[in-house]
Amino acid sequence: MISYSNSSLSRFFLLIVFIIGFLYSCKENSKENSYPKTLEPNWKNTQALYLQEINNTLILLDSLKNSAPNTQLAKELFKKVRFAFKKAEPYASYLNPEVGHRVNGPALPIYKEDNGKVLFPIGLQKIEESIYEGETPDKQYQNELKTTIGLIHALKRSVEKRELTAQRYFIATHQQLFRVLSFSISGFDTPISHLGIEESKISLQNLYDTYTISIQKIIQSKNQDLDIRFKKEIELATQYVASHPDFDSFDRYTFIKEYLNPISRSWVAIRKTSELWDGTNTQPFNFDAPTFFEKDSYTIAFFTSGTNKNATDDQIKLGKKLFFDKNLSSNKEMACASCHIPSKAYTDGLMTNKNNSGGNLDRNTPTLINTIFQKNFFWDGRSQTLIDQISSVFTNEKEFSTNVHTFSKDILQDSTYIPLFKQAYGGVSARNTEVIKAISAYVSTLNGFNSKFDRNMRDEEDTFTKSEKEGMNLFMGKALCATCHFIPLTNGTVPPFFQETEREVIGVPNTAKNKALDDDLGYYWKFNEPLHKGMFKTPTVRNVAVTSPYMHNGIYKTLDEVIDFYNKGGGGGLGFDLEHQTLPFDNLKLTDTEQLALVNFLKTLTDTQVDTY
Repeated sequence: MISYSNSSLSRFFLLIVFIIGFLYSCKENSKENSYPKTLEPNWKNTQALYLQEINNTLILLDSLKNSAPNTQLAKELFKKVRFAFKKAEPYASYLNPEVGHRVNGPALPIYKEDNGKVLFPIGLQKIEESIYEGETPDKQYQNELKTTIGLIHALKRSVEKRELTAQRYFIATHQQLFRVLSFSISGFDTPISHLGIEESKISLQNLYDTYTISIQKIIQSKNQDLDIRFKKEIELATQYVASHPDFDSFDRYTFIKEYLNPISRSWVAIRKTSELWDGTNTQPFNFDAPTFFEKDSYTIAFFTSGTNKNATDDQIKLGKKLFFDKNLSSNKEMACASCHIPSKAYTDGLMTNKNNSGGNLDRNTPTLINTIFQKNFFWDGRSQTLIDQISSVFTNEKEFSTNVHTFSKDILQDSTYIPLFKQAYGGVSARNTEVIKAISAYVSTLNGFNSKFDRNMRDEEDTFTKSEKEGMNLFMGKALCATCHFIPLTNGTVPPFFQETEREVIGVPNTAKNKALDDDLGYYWKFNEPLHKGMFKTPTVRNVAVTSPYMHNGIYKTLDEVIDFYNKGGGGGLGFDLEHQTLPFDNLKLTDTEQLALVNFLKTLTDTQVDTY
């Protein structure tokens, strides 16, 4: 039998208590560090909400079959259709962008390049046209409904089959916030009914509804103040829309600055706080940018050709030197900078530039600032990448007239090129391939988001005049500018997927006298399709105040002339025979004061700093 002293027993019991306490503490810490079941994101129910709204869209569309167009009942049902679709759109269109765009894209015919067929307009915008204008035969109207219902069913199958995840949710909601900015409040989505203002409220409320189902408890556990702030921001934004429903008088400047941007900032903070997804650089957006107006809001790599992604500083510096070198051209008299002069916002100030023999080139020189943010190049869109565009300049007999596959050795007369090529590409190539890639890399950096417009939008300053604010509201509203020049890039690259850059038929005259249509057929060259006659790429209007003259043929010297042309309804409004004009023929009925306000707003889009190399 073993005996213990009182002191030994005391130490023994203290040891037991310590071990039990330690084990209990570990167990409790383990509970705290694990992800409690109650705080797991509820993607299943969120997906069910999207699916429910897809089904509601189908039911309401089916009801429209029994309602004659151009009736009050049809308009009321159509409004409900659009509201239901807007609630399903984030996830449905994220999963199937092409079909989503067909459902909610412009009411224009589409040319199928693979088979040469022209598809008649379909989708919600075409149904809107039929209902509100009432000129569509019943058989055609029923076919529009049937085809659109088929497209919605395709979206429904995607929503049913593909599980909602954190990545899909955050990308989809980010895209929808951009739609509110670029589509809803500009009238792009609903050009006739102007339901887009009210739809922005529907989209924002739906964002909050899906948030409460999916991840709100997680955010509340981590940052309750953020959750409270986000709820308040949604309430204020939706209240603002509800109290300002008129399309023409809606104050986009105030709405974006004081209501939409705060929501965007909070949504970025919510994604980061949730720690469910870190973002990606394979999408057009920088998901860490607090608004869509930051200097780094867009991912350059997304827009860059696959053969030239992630260019190094050495490659960019080489490209800058090559950009100014006339030895790249066969006659040693033309460089990239001959037409794209930095002091002229990378244009040249001429109607059309001079070719290598002193004659005139065919079209006006566009700016290179922000040129990377598009999906085709040249006025007629004949090049799909910046690499292709620069290569075309090399091979054009009226420009550089050199062989892409043969290196321009004359540039090596400047011995500083040898170490530059070595640092950039490991040595001097036998072809111009690296030359073109280097120039492309440099041009890709010529991006400006430091204009008065940008600084005001991201609250770095509050300097917009009353006229500039009015001009912005006209640009995004009554004047219809932003339905082609999408805010904030103001070019024709279609958000939120940025996979295509729009081409438009607007009927530009051959002179500023506006007496006859220009004979340049634009994109018609590619397929000889009548739909494409006079079709040109929609350029950016950033820096437009310093890049005159204007239009593909440079006929207008002033912005006043340009705005007057649009105010009259383009070529169609001037009386030209333009069956396929994509610009509305209607006179915009802008007053002199409104036209001046538009010009004043356009001047705020001038950037103060572009080249940082």
